[in-house]
Amino acid sequence: VQLQASGGGLVQAGGSLRLSCAASGRTFSSYVMGWFRQAPGKEREFVAGVSRSGGSTYYADSVKGRFTISRDNARNTLYLQMNSLNPEDTAVYYCAANPTARSLQLDDYGMKYWGKGTLVTVSS
Repeated sequence: VQLQASGGGLVQAGGSLRLSCAASGRTFSSYVMGWFRQAPGKEREFVAGVSRSGGSTYYADSVKGRFTISRDNARNTLYLQMNSLNPEDTAVYYCAANPTARSLQLDDYGMKYWGKGTLVTVSS
């Protein structure tokens, strides 16, 4: 599967953005999907994961209550709604797919497919 993330940009602290990740192919619904991010000078970190059906989600503590991950299997698209953004959310955001995951506590090593990142910059 090929993934393409979009929707990044510059936003003021307290603002919102919605990221999208378009997937190619007919097997999108068979993948557990996740969002990761990498801030300047830091390692890439997990942000959120969603089950194959979209019925279950899991979040990093740093974004819980502010971000919402969702998916539309009919449109082969993954989303990340980000609210109450703060400068610490500034990072390149990546979507990724895992065909075999049994947990939504995803890590880099288990993700098989990655999209090119989209940059989110939050100004103070």
